[in-house]
Amino acid sequence: MFCGDYVQGTIFPAPNFNPIMDAQMLGGALQGFGCDKDMLIDILTQRCNAQRLMIADAYQSMYGRDLIGDLKEKLSDHFKDVMVGLMYPPPSYDAHELWHAMKGAGTEENCLIDILASRTNGEIFQMREAYCLQYSNNLQEDIYSETSGHFRDTLMNLAQGTREEGYTDPAMAAQDAMVLWEACQQKTGEHKTMLQMVLCNKSYQQLWLVFQEFQNISGQDIVDAINECYDGYFQELLVAIVLCIRDKPAYFAYRLYSAIHDFGFHNKTVIRILIARSEIDLMTIRKRYKERYGKSLFHDIKNFASGHYEKSLLAICAGDAEDY
Repeated sequence: MFCGDYVQGTIFPAPNFNPIMDAQMLGGALQGFGCDKDMLIDILTQRCNAQRLMIADAYQSMYGRDLIGDLKEKLSDHFKDVMVGLMYPPPSYDAHELWHAMKGAGTEENCLIDILASRTNGEIFQMREAYCLQYSNNLQEDIYSETSGHFRDTLMNLAQGTREEGYTDPAMAAQDAMVLWEACQQKTGEHKTMLQMVLCNKSYQQLWLVFQEFQNISGQDIVDAINECYDGYFQELLVAIVLCIRDKPAYFAYRLYSAIHDFGFHNKTVIRILIARSEIDLMTIRKRYKERYGKSLFHDIKNFASGHYEKSLLAICAGDAEDY
């Protein structure tokens, strides 16, 4: 798959959208002691993010209350995380996830890797702005204080959002590949820095050429070489960058599979990827998941989650009959 390939999400703008009616229905669903969770799922997973924000405005005007606040108050556990997560604009959701990944007892490195290795320059720019607005903190300063070593340097580089776009220089590709190859042989601090500079700053198109040249020079795939030469979060981050450059939906399929199977259903990761990719490439991620692992994502979620939480995740996946 090349960068320009067609990818598809699972959530689209609802036709005949009426935010006032939706806000009324949500108001009814959230009133009283009980709570009509099916109604929440039916409305919030079947509207795109821009429509949900319009519903929240209508809700505020109608009831004088904040919809996110009411969802947080009325719901609990992972179901609450899904419904509330759907209400954030994408840059705010990324910012929210990064903040919580760094502000807990320990840093959740995998969250930092998932987000920063996969986002475009534009997404990173908006996420930094949202982070600053929401938390009155600077994203890069927080990354600096919560991480260390070459892992930190690479995250800081990605968080600048200054990757070249659309630019290729075939003559430079062999040179860049040599830099990567030497970095895998020598492993000095200087070589690690050069390695991450190439992976964080060159365009996706250029890196496609570089990875081919690397294979020619070394007789080895770049991912295998990184896995052999490095370890820890630095290695995981470098591999994530390479996988995202090659095929982003396949990267997220792999992350979902490992979150479900290797970590006994790591809820935070599953929720974050489903929500964040729902309008970008989740349908394509589902396809890659099925091709690669033989079972559908739908099937695996059904196996591990339950109740309204399961129902909400399946609704975001937009599964259909053939997925059971």
